[in-house]
This record gives sequence, C-alpha cells and structure tokens, in this order.
Amino acid sequence: MPLSKRIFDVFVASMVLLLASPFLLLIILAIRLESKGKVYYISKRVGRKTFDFYKLRSMRTGSDELLKKLAQEKNQYKKEPATTNNPLDIPCPKCSELPDGESCSPLMYIETHVICDYWFNVQKREAAKNNSTFVKIVDDPRVTKVGKFIRNTSIDELPQLINVLKGDMSIVGNRPLPVYEAELLTADDISKRFLAPPGITGLWQVELRGKGGQMSEEERMRLDNEYADHFKGDNYSFWYDIKLILRTIPALLQKGSV
Repeated sequence: MPLSKRIFDVFVASMVLLLASPFLLLIILAIRLESKGKVYYISKRVGRKTFDFYKLRSMRTGSDELLKKLAQEKNQYKKEPATTNNPLDIPCPKCSELPDGESCSPLMYIETHVICDYWFNVQKREAAKNNSTFVKIVDDPRVTKVGKFIRNTSIDELPQLINVLKGDMSIVGNRPLPVYEAELLTADDISKRFLAPPGITGLWQVELRGKGGQMSEEERMRLDNEYADHFKGDNYSFWYDIKLILRTIPALLQKGSV
C-alpha cells in the first residue's frame, strides 16, 4: 500500500473513532436494548488477505443460518437460469463439424455422458455466468429496526475503522468479500479487483447509492476492476481517493444500504 495512503488512513480512522465514540456508545446501547446478542458482528472477509471483519450487529442473532434460503429467494444479484436443459446434452459445435468418431479435443466421461474437454470448459464458463457471485438480500427480514437505521446511514461500518488501524483495510478501496463470494472470483478478468486494498468506501459504493441501490453484478465487477487499475505500477493517485471520499458524503444522504 502506498505510504501516503497508509498515513492518511491512520490519521482519519483515529480522528473519526475519537469524535464518534460518544455517539457509538448510544448506538451500542440501542442495539442491546432491541435484541439479545452481541452488539458487534465478526466474519471472515477476503481482500488482499483473509482477516476478521468488524461491524455493528444489524440483524437478529442466528441470521447466518437463514442466508442460504434467502439468497435463493431474495438475492438482488440473482440471475434467472438461461436454460432448463442439461448442458451435457448439447453437442459440441466444433466436434459436429468433424467426421464421426473424431473430437476437437480429448474426451471426458461424466456420468453417462461423453463430452470433449473444449466443450466442457465452455459449458463451465456459461454456468458460472448464470450463477450469482454476490449476495445482497432485498428487504432482508433478518434486519432489526435499529439495524435498518445504522445500515441506511452506514453507521454499522464504523467498527471497520479498527480494521483500518490494524492495516487490514483502507478508507478507500474495493469492498472485502465473504469467503464464499471470493472463492467464485478466480478468472483473471474478475480477480483483478484484489490488486486494490479492501476499503470502507469505494467506487462502486458511491455509484450504487447514486443509483438508488440498484446495480448489476457485471457493473459492480467492472467498477471494482476500474479502481484496481489505479494500483498497477505508478498509477495510484491520492487525490483520486480524496475525490471518492468527497463523493461518499452526499451519497450517504441517499436512502438505502449497500
């Protein structure tokens, strides 16, 4: 991480935590009074490395067990299946042009199907496109009343300033991902996002709030990669980060959580 970025991160995180401490105590009390459980939430996240990620708890306890079901029913990024046919039943177009008994690449035997290596990889890529990498639940029923307020105002993100002081995160960067999301981003064209440090705010968060909370998965990936390009060679610009921070302030006034 560039030295100027690290110095700025430590200074801003320290000042904000100091000034916000009295207000944070009130929010912590409100969380505790509304629902039982810890006032903070810790989960493993992936940026340039895997680390413990801190947030104020905005959901009822036991909410993680409901995530899989809700991700199927109410995920904002969920895509409709492209086809109901078994992809293994679709013949390879390259092999179809060859004489009987010949294949364009080595053959693979999957269950009762025979498929060439080329067509298997094509179908694998198509299946990945039709599965959502990111998960964001629309009208999440797990969120408490206090939780909805701290999410819409991004107050639940304040404990991440501790992550910044520890060096896990930066003020500006690409959002760190849950492990199950990061594991799906293995292709070179989408894993580029990890060149940038994980951050509290960033390019896609600013754009998302400006769009009223609606953004496609492809656009989010594109914006992550766009910010990561600033960390290739000597491309980093401290003033670009300042610009994103200034854009974050009015974006926070937009209704909706990211």
